[in-house]
Amino acid sequence: MLSLSFTPLIPWPVLAGFGVVVAVFAVLAIVARGRTALLRAVALALVLAALANPSLVREDREPVKDVAAIIVDRSGSQTLGDRPQMTDQVKAELERRFGGLNNIEPRFIDVQDAKDGDDGTKLFTALSQSLADVPPERLAGVVMLTDGVVHDIPASLEALGIKAPLHVLVTGHPDERDRQIKMLEAPRFGIVGKDLTIRAEVQERGGTGNAVVTVRRDGEELGRKTFPTGQPFSLTTKIEHGGPNVVEIEVEPLPGELTTVNNRAVLPIEGIREKLRVLLVSGEPHQGERTWRNLLKSDANVDLVHFTILRPPEKQDGTPISELSLIAFPTRELFVQKIKDFDLIIFDRYANQSVLPSAYFDNIVRYVREGGALLVAAGPEFASPMSLARTRLASVLPGEPNGKVVEQAFKAAITETGARHPVTRALPGSEAKPPAWGDWLRIVSSQSRPGVQPILSGANNLPLLDLAREEKGRVALMLSDQSWLWARGYQEGGPYLDLLRRLAHWLMKEPGLEEEALRAQTTGRGREVRVERQTMKETAEPVTVTGPTGNARTLDLTQAEPGLFTATFEAEQLGLHTLRSGNLVAFVSVGPANPRELADVFSDTERLKAVAEASGGTIRRLADTNGATTVPRLQAVRSGRLGGADWIGFRPSDSANILGVEVYPLALGLWALAALALAVLAMWLVEGRRGSRAA
Repeated sequence: MLSLSFTPLIPWPVLAGFGVVVAVFAVLAIVARGRTALLRAVALALVLAALANPSLVREDREPVKDVAAIIVDRSGSQTLGDRPQMTDQVKAELERRFGGLNNIEPRFIDVQDAKDGDDGTKLFTALSQSLADVPPERLAGVVMLTDGVVHDIPASLEALGIKAPLHVLVTGHPDERDRQIKMLEAPRFGIVGKDLTIRAEVQERGGTGNAVVTVRRDGEELGRKTFPTGQPFSLTTKIEHGGPNVVEIEVEPLPGELTTVNNRAVLPIEGIREKLRVLLVSGEPHQGERTWRNLLKSDANVDLVHFTILRPPEKQDGTPISELSLIAFPTRELFVQKIKDFDLIIFDRYANQSVLPSAYFDNIVRYVREGGALLVAAGPEFASPMSLARTRLASVLPGEPNGKVVEQAFKAAITETGARHPVTRALPGSEAKPPAWGDWLRIVSSQSRPGVQPILSGANNLPLLDLAREEKGRVALMLSDQSWLWARGYQEGGPYLDLLRRLAHWLMKEPGLEEEALRAQTTGRGREVRVERQTMKETAEPVTVTGPTGNARTLDLTQAEPGLFTATFEAEQLGLHTLRSGNLVAFVSVGPANPRELADVFSDTERLKAVAEASGGTIRRLADTNGATTVPRLQAVRSGRLGGADWIGFRPSDSANILGVEVYPLALGLWALAALALAVLAMWLVEGRRGSRAA
């Protein structure tokens, strides 16, 4: 390819000024001398051309193909109905048809959901990133294969630096039907034991006007009720426990509905306990009496009621009970009227001195079996005839004394059962053999009840700490009053805070201390989820993970610690995942519980219409009225319209790569000098003759 190029020896403004001067002198000379002055003008023009330094440039060029970007939407809404099959079919057909356009190179870009967050469908962001290496002039056009649910639509393609037509091919059907739950008031926190109100609304297209709504809490169905669609309604649920309470509101599907994924709204509510009420009843004063009191008083979340019975068992002087304490012990108020107000009752070295009648012990037994918690911290009195084990409490106690008290130093040891129990597992110092904590000096000899395995043992392998469940409630029996030695730092002390706090929280049903539990939570690294299975068994069953759309997978667990099995998995979708292991159920919400991508699932030709038409492109639905998929023809167009009823056009740029360049100067060299000399000689000869004639 040849072209003329100028590389002036002086700046263009100076050269232009010189050209003006030459033109003026040439005109004046022609006026004054006639046609003979033309030779002077030619000579000056040759000098002017030499200063402009013209050159012939020959380029060796190789044509290159233009690029057509095809953005394929693979977001969550594109998985609904027959959109995946339609998308795959159209993509395959486009690949085939682009093979017939020799001067255009197709570039297919699949756009998935973001790995985390709730940003929705970002097709234009993906478009900009994929074209970073393509010069704007080489972009012949853009095709978007999508359902139209896009969340980063710019004002125009030019705002992204793109000057090419945009053609949008919309999947889905115009007569789609769907129903979904929209949350209006969704509290994130609730008080344990209190009712909570949730407001929601059922929205639908092509529905019946009424819908049956089912409410579940932690997988358990609470009830069903019919509500009119398009109108807000309220639901009341009770917060049963501390920690996450997962409330699900699900509406029945429509016949032929597009998807049922958005028929369920999930609301994780964090259960917050009001102040825990603990009743501590101390018997004979002893050195460790304040250990429990100080521990419970140090917790701002505990409301402690503490009474000490000042009458020792050996005191038999006939003094009335009412005169033995500074404050009268309100037994009837505590053990009859308000016993259900307490979350935990602790008897610390308490001996039966007829302070509490048998009927009150019956109330305590009933309180435990209906869901209360009882802890007996025993001393020598537990082996005496006045032991609580000789009262009606015996029916719920996990151990029975044999009347002996062993007075010798020993190190509390975690049993095989205790190594798997969350109360004693991995207590600080337990990793050493023997444990790296101080001795205790006394233990009450006892026999554990059938089915009860102690989690701590003491001297002569006697049970030191027994735990038991009694119907809905829980009972703990600590068979030594020596925990205060750890608190005082005897022989460098021991983990009394960890042990006693875990024990109290287990009794009050803290979810994190359940013996059999299934938990799941996101790790903060994208969509990674960590699964934990706490069990008292030696092995753990596999966990079945069910995603938001109903797809299931099986997860094998590995032992991280005795009684604790873990695994991690990468969630494929945003939304609520249900985990099951035997009878246990857990929930984890990856990303938002109700993703933006599923808030509006209907295919749409209006959102992208303005930006497509402004670029000179087109937008069309792929499915016709009969449900058949029609793919438009592809055509290269150099001018005019870029789309028709059954075709879409791409504008080629005729771009090329330059392989080599040859330059031929026109105003340099001997021949240019000869032309100038010839013009001067001709001018001299002509003007010389004219002068001779004039003479």
